[in-house]
Amino acid sequence: MPEGIGGINRPENISNQQGVQKSKQNNSDVDFKELLKNAIESVNELQKQADKLSNDFATGKISSIHEVIIAAEKASLSLRLTTEVRNRIVESFREIMRMQI
Repeated sequence: MPEGIGGINRPENISNQQGVQKSKQNNSDVDFKELLKNAIESVNELQKQADKLSNDFATGKISSIHEVIIAAEKASLSLRLTTEVRNRIVESFREIMRMQI
């Protein structure tokens, strides 16, 4: 199954994956904590890879600036997406806390 940046799935595969996710949920519980942990680890790995390529370029181990720029953009986009997801989760939590029972 093709994946986009940082393990985020491409839009054309979402409808197919919803069926897969439903079958996974039926077979076992999806642990939200593990899902977030894996996503954050993935973002961290992209950041490390971008730093390594940047250092390798600076020391002359690689000569392709394109690889460095692409890795840096992947890391940047995945970090922005992670930050936005975090902001949405926090805002949702705050909205739930404001609800009157």
